[in-house]
Amino acid sequence: MLVDFHTHIFPPRVIERRADLLEKDPCFNVLYSNPKAKMATAEDLISSMEQSGIELSVVLNIGWSNPELCRETNDYLLESAARYPGKLVAFCMVNSGMNSALEELERCLRGGARGIGELRPDLQEFNLASEKTVTILELAKSHGLIVLSHASEPVGHSYPGKGQVTPDVLYGLASRFPELRLVFAHWGGGLPFYALMPEVEQALQNVFFDTAATPFLYREAIFGVVCQILGSRKILLGSDFPLISQVRMIRQLERLNLPQEDKERILGRNALHLLKLRRG
Repeated sequence: MLVDFHTHIFPPRVIERRADLLEKDPCFNVLYSNPKAKMATAEDLISSMEQSGIELSVVLNIGWSNPELCRETNDYLLESAARYPGKLVAFCMVNSGMNSALEELERCLRGGARGIGELRPDLQEFNLASEKTVTILELAKSHGLIVLSHASEPVGHSYPGKGQVTPDVLYGLASRFPELRLVFAHWGGGLPFYALMPEVEQALQNVFFDTAATPFLYREAIFGVVCQILGSRKILLGSDFPLISQVRMIRQLERLNLPQEDKERILGRNALHLLKLRRG
């Protein structure tokens, strides 16, 4: 079963109001002020899945600070997952800076959310050490939620949305919440390389890394390198659809010189295990 662990969809109403919403939220402005930045609906994603052979996609929200937009998009993700059962799994967004953060998380849990993400701690001013953040993450842990965070490379080229969620920030999160199931997007900004250090490897026991936007960030050799350092069980296929097509990510992985077992884990087995779903 092919699983894409990192996709983004928006309500048609948000896409239609795109230009008007840029000034209402800093994260939305950073990611979508360029009119060439792609946005997609649930139906766009389902069409892509049919073309690529992806059978299940995790749909993520973005790092909203605006509570109304956060709630509206959470509703859409949950409704889309209910509309396409067995095809879409919804994560929700909460921001510890919002007064209603805990209530929103509990509401999304009742609606079927399986995780939180894609967090943007820097753009959301999401203080990972604050009492409210700790309460949110402890609640997530108690309900078995997965928390997916954006990750930033501390070196290399700049791009819209790169941000400052660098390996040291993510390492601090993993160290503080060792029992929380975490996914760090975009190869964790390079955090797997530091797992050659025993204390870092230990801190990453419940951490997974997705491959979202790989063609824009790394040479294909990163798949083999991370497999060698951490093992293929730690890697989740992620496209970052619609930024990168699902077909492109599947083709990239399939042409790699990796053992077939490693490919199967990355293409879906790891995701099914993490989501506690049976293989179809």
